Amino acid sequence: MTISGGPVFWILLVMAVAALIVFLERFFELRRAQIDYEDFVKGIVNILASGNEDEALAVCEDTSVPVARVVATAIRHRNVSGRALREAVDAQGRAEASYLNRRLATLAVIGNSAPLLGLLGTIIGLIRTMLLVNAEQVVSRTDLVGASMEALVSAAMGLAVAIPVSIMFAMLRLRMERLVVDMEAAASQIVGHLAGKEGE
Repeated sequence: MTISGGPVFWILLVMAVAALIVFLERFFELRRAQIDYEDFVKGIVNILASGNEDEALAVCEDTSVPVARVVATAIRHRNVSGRALREAVDAQGRAEASYLNRRLATLAVIGNSAPLLGLLGTIIGLIRTMLLVNAEQVVSRTDLVGASMEALVSAAMGLAVAIPVSIMFAMLRLRMERLVVDMEAAASQIVGHLAGKEGE
């Protein structure tokens, strides 16, 4: 006897592979984006203090992480009013947060829909079982067990996909939130420095 979860099993398997690919891509991207923002901002402030704005921008562009792009936006808007400076930095921060959050919705959808698909496979398997019992006076043990196994395997597969995908989503969400906190802190420091310099 071949144990099969039916078509729902294969749909869940494809979803599991897709979730793993998304997780790995996002994990390494978020890991690469993590830097020590305090040291970075301190270095930029020291460069700005020496009057080398172009060098500070070059360092930000070479670093190419969300924190650096937020700091670069602040430097580019250093000659505007304090309010305009904060608005520009906030807008860049929102754009960076949106970029960090991309594809996380895919994991959320897979994690939420996998148990429901597993339940659908279970119901389909049970319907097949009932149809077999109803259609034949004598039902072979192999056919009956095969239909029942389809129901059980689908349910198990749904949970087997949903649980790790939910953990993956939580891990990435936590990393993203830490990066957003770092961006906000870096933005506050650089805006405070530039606004204070403007008021001098």
